[in-house]
Formats: sequence, structure tokens, C-alpha cells
Amino acid sequence: MPAAVPRAPGAPGAPRPPATPAPDVVRAYRTSHSTDDPDGLLDLLHENLAEYRAHVHRTAPDGLAGLIARILAERGARSVAVPPGLPGGWLGSTGAERRADEPRLTPYELDGIDAVVTGCALAIAETGTLVLDGGPGQGRRALTLVPDLHVCVVHAPEQVVASVPLALPRLDPTRPLTWISGPSATSDIELDRVEGVHGPRTLEVVLVTGG
Repeated sequence: MPAAVPRAPGAPGAPRPPATPAPDVVRAYRTSHSTDDPDGLLDLLHENLAEYRAHVHRTAPDGLAGLIARILAERGARSVAVPPGLPGGWLGSTGAERRADEPRLTPYELDGIDAVVTGCALAIAETGTLVLDGGPGQGRRALTLVPDLHVCVVHAPEQVVASVPLALPRLDPTRPLTWISGPSATSDIELDRVEGVHGPRTLEVVLVTGG
């Protein structure tokens, strides 16, 4: 029987060389390029949300219900989806029909609803991004993708962080994270921007301060 011929490294059937241990990742970069001042961060968040064509409002806690009611009325929303766990007082002043998502609304039912009101997990000032994780008052992802109007409430300063590196440690990667920067938008090859194709055409953000 002929002797086995050693195979060159990398040839089919040749033994693989031992893997080289991966080097440690150096994370000495700056985690934020912003001020630590809460008021300054809130102003930056407001500015960047508006840059992404979101409509931004500010209110004290006692003005939240009235402001949400006014936004829904001005947008002509006759019905609003309500995620589980949404504080009842938030919709206490609106005349819009409330459609609770418990039990879950069918896709047909959800498609017929004008708006949704949610909270969020975090808001990132430097990128003008809202992060939802499906927690109480936020609901499943479909609630914020199908209705044409999304009203999102952010409590400042506790829900506002400066940057993505500061946001990630506060988020659970096993949860269904949705990152929102402005209303849904897309552009064709001629750079014509169209909003509302893959999600809400209008994003209204309410920054709640004080209290």
C-alpha cells in the first residue's frame, strides 16, 4: 500500500493550523462628544430630531395629555392605537377612538388606525434617535410601523443619553430594539425623497421636562 502523501497547508483535507487568539478590542475612544449638562443634551436632541424632520414639542408633565390631544386633533387622527402599559392619563384629553392592542389588533384593524402613541426606552441626543424595546407603553414593532402618525413621549433627563456608546449598556440586546431617526423615508436613484413608505409618514416627539 503506498505511503500517505502529506498535504500542503490549506489544501483540501489538510489539517487546519491552530486558531490565533483574537486580540483584545481597545475601547479607549471617546464615548461622547457632547456636554454633560442635561439642558444642553436636551437642546441637542431637539435640534437633531428636527433635523431628521420630526416635529418636536416640550411640555411639563401636567400638560402632556392636552398636548397629545392637540397633536392628534391637528393631524386629523380619529383613532389611536394604545400599546399595553401606556399610562392612562396620556390619552385622557383626546376625543380620538382608543384601540387597545390587547388582544392584538389584526393587520387589517391596525391598517385602519390613524395614529399610535408610545413611550420609549431611550433617546440619543447626538444622533436624534429614539429607541423602543417593546417594554410597557411601547408595544410590539408593528404598532409603530403601520399607523401613519407616531407620537412618541420622551421623559427628560432620565431617558436622554448623549451617544450610542452610552446608550448600549442601558439596553437589553435580547429585546426587540427599534431605532427611529425621523419619519420613515426613502429616496430613489434621482434622490427624490418619499416619506411614509416603510413606516409612519409623520413623527411627533414630545419631550417631557420637570416634575
